[in-house]
Amino acid sequence: MKIRYFTYIIITIAIVISIGILVFRKFNLNNNFYIGQPIDSLNGVIVYYNGGVDNVSGRNITTDNYNIGLQYQCVEFVKRYYYEYLNHKMPDSYGHAKDFFDHTVKDGQINSRRNLIQYTNPSATKPQIDDLLIFGAILSNRYGHVAIISNVTDNEIEIIQQNPGAFGKSRVKFDMKINGGQYYIDNKRILGWLRKE
Repeated sequence: MKIRYFTYIIITIAIVISIGILVFRKFNLNNNFYIGQPIDSLNGVIVYYNGGVDNVSGRNITTDNYNIGLQYQCVEFVKRYYYEYLNHKMPDSYGHAKDFFDHTVKDGQINSRRNLIQYTNPSATKPQIDDLLIFGAILSNRYGHVAIISNVTDNEIEIIQQNPGAFGKSRVKFDMKINGGQYYIDNKRILGWLRKE
C-alpha cells in the first residue's frame, strides 16, 4: 500500500514538473518584455525578444525566398545576421542550431551545407568577431543553440544571441584558453565556430 501511494506521489510530481517546464519554455513569463521587442543589435542587425525558448512567431522568408528561420529563434538571428550584414546565403537553409556543426568536417575545412569554414573547439585558429558559434544539444535543449561572436580578447569571447530564454541575456562572455597552440572556449556545450571566407 505504501509503495503504491509513494509511486502515485512520484508520478504526480513528475507530471507537475513536466507541465511547469513546458509552460516555462513555451510562454513569456517575463513581464518586462514582449515577444518581438527589439532588445539588442550588432552592426544594425536587431536581436528580438522571444519569451520562452520554444515560442515561434511564424517563419521569416526574404523577398528572394531565402529561408531565414522561425521567428524569433536563435537560428533566425544568426542567419539574418549573415544574410543582412555579411551578404551570405547558406546552401542548406534549414536545420536546428546543433545541425550547423558537421561532425564529419575537420578543423579548418569547408562546411558545405553552410558554405562556411568550420573550426572545432578547441582549434588552432582563434575565434574572431562575426564567427557563428554552435552549442550542442543538452537534456533540457535537444536542438542546441547558435550565436554570433561580438567581441574577442586574449582570454575571452563575447556572444550576442537571440532566444536565450525568458530571463536570459542577449550578451554573454566565455573564458578562452590557449593550450598547446589550441584555442578553447571554456564551455563543454560549444562544438565550434563557422566563418565566412
